[in-house]
Amino acid sequence: MVSEEQIQQWADEAEVGYAVEEMKRRGRGRPGRGAEPMQVVAVRLTAEELAAVDAIAEREHISRSEAIRRALAGSAA
Repeated sequence: MVSEEQIQQWADEAEVGYAVEEMKRRGRGRPGRGAEPMQVVAVRLTAEELAAVDAIAEREHISRSEAIRRALAGSAA
């Protein structure tokens, strides 16, 4: 539930006004990785394969997706 205090804070904030240009700059969704749109591809992995990907991602301090992209790039080179 929303308290009366929270409603008053929102009202006070609205009365002061919003920085519309700042709000527009934030954008929506994940940031792009390049000029072209990306595609989502579903891949089935065994528990062992997924554990290996997660171990690499943790060791490299990257996301699971980035670990998979790097592995694909390395095998395609």
